[in-house]
Amino acid sequence: MSDPRNVAHAKKVTQEKKHQKHDPAGAVTVNNGSAADEIAAPTESSAVKTPAALEGSLVVLTKLKELEFHSRASLERLAELALTVEDELKQKEIVAPLAEVYSAQSVFQTKLTALIETYKAECDHMQG
Repeated sequence: MSDPRNVAHAKKVTQEKKHQKHDPAGAVTVNNGSAADEIAAPTESSAVKTPAALEGSLVVLTKLKELEFHSRASLERLAELALTVEDELKQKEIVAPLAEVYSAQSVFQTKLTALIETYKAECDHMQG
């Protein structure tokens, strides 16, 4: 399995290459938007509403949803393990620490779900 940092770097390089233009003389210019955007002084609100920012935000939203999916699966596995440890293996001393991990994962799941809803509303606002 490759190092996640290398994957992230390769993805960033690919995205940067997509946003570059080559002119006939061989010089590379960065495509930052339309000419009107270059003339007007960029403000914080206009920077957030650019198509690139929206696209990036949607990518982040997708990754958050994927993280939430895996978090939910972890909760389910922890519940199964707790039942196995308590009912089948009769290891009562392990039940409490396992319940603490389940509780922490549940809190994480709840906060992540709330974050996703907030971030989705922001993405919807950026789309218009």
